[in-house]
Amino acid sequence: MYANCGFLSEARRLFDEDLECDTVAWNSMIMGHSKWGEVSESKRLFDKIPLRNSVSWNSMISGFVRNGKYTEALDLFSEMQKKRVKPSEFTMVSLLNASAQLGAIGQGEWIHEYIKKNGVEMNAIVITAIINMYCKCGSIEEAIRVFEANPRKGLSCWNSTIMGLAINGCEEEAIELFSRLKSSNFIPNRVSFLGVLTACNHSGMVDKARDYFSIMSGTYKIEPSIKHYSCMVDVLGRAGLLEEAEELIHSMPMKADAIIWGSLLSSCRKHRNVEMAKRAANRVIELDPSDSCGYVLMSNVYAASSQFQEAMKERLSMKQQKIEKEPGCSLIEVDGEVHEFIAGGRLHHKAPEIYSLLNELGFMLPEMA
Repeated sequence: MYANCGFLSEARRLFDEDLECDTVAWNSMIMGHSKWGEVSESKRLFDKIPLRNSVSWNSMISGFVRNGKYTEALDLFSEMQKKRVKPSEFTMVSLLNASAQLGAIGQGEWIHEYIKKNGVEMNAIVITAIINMYCKCGSIEEAIRVFEANPRKGLSCWNSTIMGLAINGCEEEAIELFSRLKSSNFIPNRVSFLGVLTACNHSGMVDKARDYFSIMSGTYKIEPSIKHYSCMVDVLGRAGLLEEAEELIHSMPMKADAIIWGSLLSSCRKHRNVEMAKRAANRVIELDPSDSCGYVLMSNVYAASSQFQEAMKERLSMKQQKIEKEPGCSLIEVDGEVHEFIAGGRLHHKAPEIYSLLNELGFMLPEMA
């Protein structure tokens, strides 16, 4: 109770006072620490536990995934297998989520095959996790196969597939699947509408987006969340309907966050609307003064409008306030191993070979043109 409510010090005091804590108490502390972001302490307890059961392993693996330690989760599963501990469907869902976040398609396929071979229950939660993994790893055809082949799919399976199609460049297929959902035994919920609005956004279907946004609250009585408003602002902004997008932000029943203002700011850059960009940038900086997003995007707006002196001022303002742009990173799986690359970084063990090959390609490109 204490751990679930966030009173970890109270939970830990009771735990430390009892010299004969059973495995259930140990598992509760492992789960409690990981739930509140103290995953290193969870691992320390996991390593010290006198007797582990399947819940101990599941708790630690899910704790790693919850805290973004995806590689550690997969490594712990390998250790779990060596100990011949049988995983549950909850373990499989955590591992599929880890594979999805890493983009590790090979690992994800292996886990899917493991589920089939070992008779893990294929309930709606597991099916959704499999679909989500394939979608996030870019294997949309396999995701569709899993979706169509399973008669026990729930609404979450429909939602994951619609969103997966939307973010993988299959916007028309996503809209078609949403139409199938409306004709099925399920009623679309706010996640379903988020998926179809994302499809409209990525394909620039402004009128369709307006229609779906309207029927969501009108026909289905679903109050739009800030994410739905964000989709609408983005689709309007991309289409150059900047005034309508800004009006929508001001009409929202909740306070706009930095993401929505940042979306409008990006659209201002594309359509070179400097005055609106200034208003949006000020809101972004007000909401999160330490974030570089407002400064960088505003600098890009000035640069796109050939106001290079103003662009430099934004960059200098960042430097004076010691605000640094967080470098981008990417992940790629090669032969079952996940490699992480950070923009401008040279920490990868094969960095010299990689940069050498890039230089060679740089020399070859003019000859190939």
